[in-house]
Amino acid sequence: MRELVVISGKGGTGKTSLTASFAALAAGRVVTADCDVDAPDLHFLLKPVQRDEHDFFASQVADIDGDRCTACGSCREHCRFDAIDSCHVVDEVACEGCGMCELVCPHGAVQMRSVSSGRWFLSDTRYGPLVHARLNFGEGNSGKLVARVRDEARKAARAAAASLILVDGPPGIGCPVIASLGGATGALIVTEPSPSGLHDLRRVAAVCEHFNVPAAVCINRCDLDRELAQRISSEAEKDGLPLLGCIPYDNNITRALLDGQTAVEYGRGPASDNIKEMWPGVLKFIE
Repeated sequence: MRELVVISGKGGTGKTSLTASFAALAAGRVVTADCDVDAPDLHFLLKPVQRDEHDFFASQVADIDGDRCTACGSCREHCRFDAIDSCHVVDEVACEGCGMCELVCPHGAVQMRSVSSGRWFLSDTRYGPLVHARLNFGEGNSGKLVARVRDEARKAARAAAASLILVDGPPGIGCPVIASLGGATGALIVTEPSPSGLHDLRRVAAVCEHFNVPAAVCINRCDLDRELAQRISSEAEKDGLPLLGCIPYDNNITRALLDGQTAVEYGRGPASDNIKEMWPGVLKFIE
């Protein structure tokens, strides 16, 4: 089983559109996973039919037992998040679940309670199973939810005898990206020819190197600045990052999205042709 994570150093580079197109090209032997749990959008293109839904528990909030509480104020005094008011009622949004109030309460009136941090789903699409999730507002455990999504994707791949897992990773270099990368066969970094695209490509490539995940590069909208695209290509080659594709700007991508189709499914324009041409190289890269 191979696992390709499609990531980007910044948002808006087109990684979700590319992942969905790869899923179409690998239809029948692929499981897809949307690990951008803070802002999932792969389901818009794959149009999943939900099979299972589960709560995800990774957070705790404090509960104060009014019968045992003597209003001594110790919990409120030690709460650095100001999550306990003068009436000794806990603000669940402000509470970070650190457990300090439970530790300092002299009467055992405080207990930590697990709360749902989000939900994860197992769905069916026209290309195969999709594992996706949604983090609740204000929750900060996206890395743990990403890890759950990847675990469930591997279970789904074994159950379906799929040879490939395609992961639509989150942007940036933070905890969700790290959780998306660990143990992957390879990472495809999608960038664009802009100063911020080049800067963030360097950062996310360094993360891949740190975790010993082989990385390759795809330049999307490569014709917007051909000189900068060539510079990115040269830097990638110098750093040992294979350049697997250069996709030109193409309004047909937008038309495909509006029609709820992947680029290769829509099948019009040079971008679709370029994605099809780079797919054999992607498979060779992760083999």
